Amino acid sequence: MHISRCKQSTMEFSLNKLFLNPLVSALALLFIATTSLNPASASKRCDFPAIFNFGASNADTGGLAASFPFAAPKPPSGDTFFRRPAGRFCDGRLIIDFMAQRFGLPYLSPYLDSMGSNFSRGANFATAGSTIRLQQAAVQYRTSPFSLGIQYQQFERFKPTTKFIRDQGGVFAALMPKEEYFDEALYTFDIGQNDITVGFFGNTTLQQVNASIPDIISNFTSNIKNIYNLGARSFWIHNTGPVGCLPLILTNFESAERDKYGCAKSYNEVARSFNQNLKEALAHLRKDLPTAAITYVDIYSAKYSLFRDPKKYGFELPLVACCGYGGKYNFSNSVGCGGTIKVNDNDIFVGSCERPSVRVIWDGVHYTEAANKVVFDQISSGAFTDPPIRLNMACHRK
Repeated sequence: MHISRCKQSTMEFSLNKLFLNPLVSALALLFIATTSLNPASASKRCDFPAIFNFGASNADTGGLAASFPFAAPKPPSGDTFFRRPAGRFCDGRLIIDFMAQRFGLPYLSPYLDSMGSNFSRGANFATAGSTIRLQQAAVQYRTSPFSLGIQYQQFERFKPTTKFIRDQGGVFAALMPKEEYFDEALYTFDIGQNDITVGFFGNTTLQQVNASIPDIISNFTSNIKNIYNLGARSFWIHNTGPVGCLPLILTNFESAERDKYGCAKSYNEVARSFNQNLKEALAHLRKDLPTAAITYVDIYSAKYSLFRDPKKYGFELPLVACCGYGGKYNFSNSVGCGGTIKVNDNDIFVGSCERPSVRVIWDGVHYTEAANKVVFDQISSGAFTDPPIRLNMACHRK
């Protein structure tokens, strides 16, 4: 590129003046190196045209409800935002809903729901109770038959089927994603909590649950590779949250040692072990899949901050379920949110607390919309990701 003599002299003077100061010089070199080595920081934001989500109840927008209506969330679930049960185990929106909103996309339709679904901007394969590994034996803790491997197979079928429908034309073609969206989409994952929780409620020790984690993670990364082989390039992968802070765990394992915030210490340690194994596995996966953008999201730390410093975020009684019944944590194994229990010959409806907006936990296992929004704001900023990158910059660069 030709630069005029006058402009060239001005640039040389500015650069000479800049590099006379060692500190400024070092900062300038750091900026140049950073923008050269990290294309994302020097590029425009990612405009993901679609989201394809895989996971369990923390990201289920109605898959389990469509498959097993008897297991669907009941009122007052959904009251805060949808004003009705909307297939979500929450009083309102989930993190995946806020992600869709961030990119101006509609809320994701569940793949398993045949009633009024619109897949033009993505699909949700998550179902409540899903695990990474398919569970072979029945346990006290209920799981879904739609493991991550099954969700991958559903996506494997979904992609060519959408092409067939588009090619046929007609009214349904407009409800399918465009072919190029599969390469350009964001692929999100929130799964793993049920794998370790199954161990807690099975006939296994915490040490045995820990010992199972490498195999769980290996299964996880194998499915990520399979989805990559179908064209996925931009991955946003949540680790698992602080399960030891959930009323489900606190009620069922009363003798477990508590940390200074009231969470079951040893159960959170298992979650952290899962997360460390996942983080290391994704680091290796980046080497195996150099053309993929893989972002590890520390959902654990973002969620734990709500228990560590609830007042900072406007919450109170962080360990107590909003929608539940009985005991210190307002949680019971015998009746869930929206159920009815007989007490002294009276039917008691298990409803919502007065102000869900100041509660962290909705039903003893899942978070309120208010908590989900705080967590989303934290993780989307890049403060809890590896590499440290904002959600709107986490795309694969061609």
